[in-house]
Amino acid sequence: MFIGEYKHIIDDKGRIFIPTKFHNQLKDGVVVTRGLDNCLFLFPLKNWQKLAAKIKALPLTQANSRAFSRLMLAGAMEAKLDSQGRILLADFLKNYAKIAKNVVIVGLYDRLEIWDEAEWEKYKQQTEKDSNEIAEHLTNLGI
Repeated sequence: MFIGEYKHIIDDKGRIFIPTKFHNQLKDGVVVTRGLDNCLFLFPLKNWQKLAAKIKALPLTQANSRAFSRLMLAGAMEAKLDSQGRILLADFLKNYAKIAKNVVIVGLYDRLEIWDEAEWEKYKQQTEKDSNEIAEHLTNLGI
């Protein structure tokens, strides 16, 4: 399970350090893709395979299904942690998420999200401000 918030810096070669506590869960490889809300999603390979199967099952005849498939699959790259626990982020992914130098890695149960630090702070402040309203909309889910 991935939880927590971790700040890191992208090195000059475009590599990002993944928190040590997650290395064992990611040892078989990861997939990084365009996420929602202008962040990147990082999935352990086995979790990615489950999601990709669900995406594959979406109806080809629906425009939203095709668009989501393109966002997630065409924007994906496989990676392995190097000996120091880093992965290389492709430029197109960094550009999508507006990532410059400082990043925040956020654990969200079955995936990690990678955010530009300034974008994360804006998003977090807005979400915290709207938390009561958000909670009201989730009552139907039994939370």
